[in-house]
Amino acid sequence: MQDPGRCPWCGTDPLYVAYHDTEWGVPERDGRALWEKLVLDGFQAGLAWITILRKRDAFRAAFQGFHPETIASWGEAEITHLLADPGIVRHRGKIEATIGNARAYLKISDTTDFAEFVWRYVDGQPLQTDRATMAEVPAATPLSTRLSKDLQKAGFRFCGPTITYAWMQATGVVNDHLVTCPRHAELR
Repeated sequence: MQDPGRCPWCGTDPLYVAYHDTEWGVPERDGRALWEKLVLDGFQAGLAWITILRKRDAFRAAFQGFHPETIASWGEAEITHLLADPGIVRHRGKIEATIGNARAYLKISDTTDFAEFVWRYVDGQPLQTDRATMAEVPAATPLSTRLSKDLQKAGFRFCGPTITYAWMQATGVVNDHLVTCPRHAELR
């Protein structure tokens, strides 16, 4: 049964509820973990997040723990292998983007930690929102648009403003739990 205060987007699926209650919106300060979540949000484009959540362990296995140093060296042989893996979303463009995003991550990492790169957009502190209903939650914001453009300039793909905003929410860069949700106050 749905908790009347919990953000309604997670419904009653136990996996989704656990994700909402323990992970979504928790500030992520590890650069590699931020990158993994950005990649997964890119794979989610056009799909429901629960689909990616159900396949997350298979993604982690297929992408060898999402280590950018490993993935950046991949080529056609690895792409072909991934396209045959039924455990993941088999989309050539998204797989190729992941390899390119690993290279972009490493390029950023040459000058700064990826977590520092991301968190500087909010001066190191999660943005706090006070939204009462899902209708008030935007799909994108001027900040997600700016971060998206900067990621794209750095060589990232599958990181438009909507994907970037969902990623900012998931990684706690912005606290978008509804004010009725117990997690809102916990993460404030």
